[in-house]
Amino acid sequence: MRAWFPDDAACLDYLEWLRWPDGFICPQCKAPGRWRMADGRFWCETCHRRVSVTTGTIFHRTRTPLTVWFEAAWHVTSGKNGVSAKTLHRILGLGSYQTAWAMLHRFRSAMVRLAGTTSPERLRSTKPSWVVPGPASEGVVPPVRRSWL
Repeated sequence: MRAWFPDDAACLDYLEWLRWPDGFICPQCKAPGRWRMADGRFWCETCHRRVSVTTGTIFHRTRTPLTVWFEAAWHVTSGKNGVSAKTLHRILGLGSYQTAWAMLHRFRSAMVRLAGTTSPERLRSTKPSWVVPGPASEGVVPPVRRSWL
């Protein structure tokens, strides 16, 4: 992973290529004109807005280096059963468990949005597919079938 993205600049270049494959377009005014600032952000010539490649993404306003985020993404998506925050904390050598938990929370929220559900609250409020609609099924959980008994 570090061979592909050795530093934050390489991560930002990759994110820029993903976000704007045909060149920068301001998310506010949809104009293509821009200047690159010294800190890596873009300055829109039309609306004079400063825009970062990470604006509106799970990487927005994070203090954790993007190389760590990319490595975490690798571990989250490559594991057969996923990864826990404790394991992510240990593997990445993060300073706190809370950082690993927050990263994992952002990844999972993004995956829920990609799956077609707009928010985790909406996901929790929908009924599972095995619940038959109707007043008789409110709160009814089907029995667990145990074939080994």
